[in-house]
Amino acid sequence: MASPIEQAIRQICEEKGLAFESVIDAIQSALAAAYRKDFGDKNQNIEVEFDPATAESKVFDVKTVVEDVDLEELEKLEEERKERAEALAEQIKEARAKGEQIPAITIEDDMGPRFNPKTDIMISQAQVLKMGSKIDDIIRTELPEPDEFGRMAAMTAKQVITQKLREAEREVVFSEFKEHEGQILTGTVQRREGRIVLVDMGRTTGVMRPEDQNPNERYNPGDRIKVFVREVGLTTKGPEILLSRTSEEMVRKLFEFEIPEIQEGLVELKEIAREAGSRSKVAVSTSDDHIDPIGACIGQRGSRIQTIIGELGGEKVDIVEWSDDAETFIINALSPAKITSVELKEEERAAFVKVEEDQLSLAIGKGGQNVRLAARLTGWKINISEEGKEEGEEKAAPAEGEDASAEEVPAAGEEVAAEAPAEEVSVEEVVEEAPAEAPAEEEAAKETAEEVTEETPAEEVAVEETDEEVAAAEPEAEETPVTETTETEETPKEDSSEETEETEE
Repeated sequence: MASPIEQAIRQICEEKGLAFESVIDAIQSALAAAYRKDFGDKNQNIEVEFDPATAESKVFDVKTVVEDVDLEELEKLEEERKERAEALAEQIKEARAKGEQIPAITIEDDMGPRFNPKTDIMISQAQVLKMGSKIDDIIRTELPEPDEFGRMAAMTAKQVITQKLREAEREVVFSEFKEHEGQILTGTVQRREGRIVLVDMGRTTGVMRPEDQNPNERYNPGDRIKVFVREVGLTTKGPEILLSRTSEEMVRKLFEFEIPEIQEGLVELKEIAREAGSRSKVAVSTSDDHIDPIGACIGQRGSRIQTIIGELGGEKVDIVEWSDDAETFIINALSPAKITSVELKEEERAAFVKVEEDQLSLAIGKGGQNVRLAARLTGWKINISEEGKEEGEEKAAPAEGEDASAEEVPAAGEEVAAEAPAEEVSVEEVVEEAPAEAPAEEEAAKETAEEVTEETPAEEVAVEETDEEVAAAEPEAEETPVTETTETEETPKEDSSEETEETEE
């Protein structure tokens, strides 16, 4: 039957998923630190062997056999090394003060052998402890085991065990998720910290940064989502798992998981271009003439592709056929638009595409999305223009139209402005019964409406009251000539009757 301490060790291993040997190593390191704290010497290299079955331990001082070295010579060498290190530090300090660039420095130890009394033992001393010792042999000297440790030594042992177990657990988690790097896993949304989403992956928590989040999705605590393990790293705080919902590789893994032909290698995914949350374009091909690569990806009544779209949060997916011919591949990539012709320039790696007028907007896509994804999918710079029109003509046509309209509008405005005063003048002439020849000649001589309105009052010198009323009515007549005409027709009649009565008196 296992001892109680062994049962406790195995229980810890099951709970944390650790190996039995790693826990034993942590206990041995803790006992060595505790022994060094209370009973050890600075020149002792303490190692402990712990037996979990009997809960007994043995303490050893472990040293490596080296050649005999003169201690006085060693002291001199150490002093020289120290002086060299201080001189080098002074040079670096002066270079920094002057603002000079510090070159890379390599310290080569060519001043004789080194001797560390904590880990090394001379061969003459080793032969005293063990006959027949040779250089590079390991000498293990057993030390007396204490009856009990002090309080500080016990606290030190506890801290060492906790730290060692935590490090072992981090390494296990890192190794486990490192194997899943580049795969799709299922996790549960834990919480949000600012713009970062934390996802519970079981034994650890994954991080989904803002650039890895789908802009059309909302991540609420408790939601189960599929995420792509983009990167797994080991930091001082433990393993860091970076997750993504926007990676193009996530689309690839979903196709491999949902479509058996891709898993078996009958259909191959060549290229993927994606704008997460909006649309993706996937180029597929096959070497088997009896298999339709696009139909295999779509499935019966779109069952396969609909599953993938659902996993991507409703993102649209276009499947096109890949081709070795760049022209054919570009035509396929711009689908569903119908392409008339394609001209390639290999040196610039640019393609000039012609489409019909009704296909131009479809080829470009909303906000240029279709042509942008096609360019990323094919690796070519794509320029689209309408069939039968050159690029220069398309740009020049709006400019000419704008100039023509700008010239016509002012001309029409001048004619309208010139006609309005003519009506006012004719009304005044009829009411006042003045000679019509002089004003008519002046109107014919003047081209603008402003000059006509300025000269008209000069001819009506005989009638003072009428001049004031007509001058007051002229601004209104310029704005609405048709309405004010009727008013101006009535006003002079009243004025003329008043003048007649004054004349009779």
